[in-house]
Amino acid sequence: MSRRVVVTGMGAVTPIGIGVEEFWQGIKQEKIGFAPITAFDTTDYKCKLAAEVKDFQPENYMDKKSARRMERFCQFAVAAAGEAIGDAGLDMEKEDAWRVGCAVGSGIGSLQALEREHSRLLEKGPSRVAPLLVPLMISNMAAGNVSIAYGLKGKSLNVVTACATGTNSIGEAFRTIQYWDADVMVAGGTEGAVTPIGIAGFTSLTALSDSTDPARCSIPFDRDRSGFVMGEGAGVVILEELEHARKRGAHIYAEVLGYGCSSDAYHITSPAEDGAGAARAMTCAMEDGEVKPEEVTYINAHGTGTHHNDLFETRAIKLAFGEHAKRLKINSTKSMVGHLLGAAGAVEFITCVKELQEGFIHRTVGLQESEEELDLNYCKESCREQVPYALSNSLGFGGHNASILVGQLRQ
Repeated sequence: MSRRVVVTGMGAVTPIGIGVEEFWQGIKQEKIGFAPITAFDTTDYKCKLAAEVKDFQPENYMDKKSARRMERFCQFAVAAAGEAIGDAGLDMEKEDAWRVGCAVGSGIGSLQALEREHSRLLEKGPSRVAPLLVPLMISNMAAGNVSIAYGLKGKSLNVVTACATGTNSIGEAFRTIQYWDADVMVAGGTEGAVTPIGIAGFTSLTALSDSTDPARCSIPFDRDRSGFVMGEGAGVVILEELEHARKRGAHIYAEVLGYGCSSDAYHITSPAEDGAGAARAMTCAMEDGEVKPEEVTYINAHGTGTHHNDLFETRAIKLAFGEHAKRLKINSTKSMVGHLLGAAGAVEFITCVKELQEGFIHRTVGLQESEEELDLNYCKESCREQVPYALSNSLGFGGHNASILVGQLRQ
């Protein structure tokens, strides 16, 4: 028999605030995190803007020696996980560490380490490549470092599904607890890929916005959208079996109800044009949670601001919801924080939980007018209303589709 799973803690490192409270206040204030890139000189780059995390000092979240043995994406993960564990009041000395696991994924890992050591290889030869290159670079080290930092000895996963990584990580943690492999999972996603090769690669793919106006660079569902803006950061949540949470008196934010996945099996970068794959993920999440489509009133869309994504995701929502699609409120958190790649789904999941809590749906900032086929309610204005369920979508290169359904705690 499957078990019920709840959210008891949250942590975030984002371009509009470090810590869930600062991030959430930024969301409500419609703060945007877009600014000229500071990580490197963009003189020769077509793309000039990104959503970088500001004022992040790793020594505030870990000792300096540990920080030196982690790249930026791992530092973000450890910081966000520490906040989430503290928020949940999870005392590992009172837990069976073998029953507390970790599913913190990264879509890319450390491009910084790869760039740095590749330059050293070319300039000084193979013998001068740093001995820690591999453990600094590989994407599973987010989960590894979080587990080491907080003594998590249970199942340790690194899901890599490109931009669906954060949602898949939380979904797989949900399944892990449902089917008895753990009682608690530290789950989410992290990314720190604002680097020369990262920006150049996505620019060559024509995926990034070339706008130099921070107010009009990341505009999901707008007819003038021209691509996404790369962001960075991490989102981590504590998922816990319901009775385990109740027994220790944990505060319960929400209940994870359903999880759905599919593959477009279509193209390495473009979503399926009819939206069938993404629709299937949404339908599976609702069926898993025993929620009817007409009961859902809100979707946190993948909503990247690329032409294909926003159009095909709209088609997917129409396929999954039929006529009810017209009554949904749909927004994109990427309109404020940009696209956090492997961390996107996790930060957006946190947004959903906060919206459930407060009965507040944020606007898609920057959205002015959509073209003809984009005819759903993409939240040009924020609103206050009860949100019984939130469906969060993530769609990754390679055709990975993931949807997760979260709601108020059921009695």
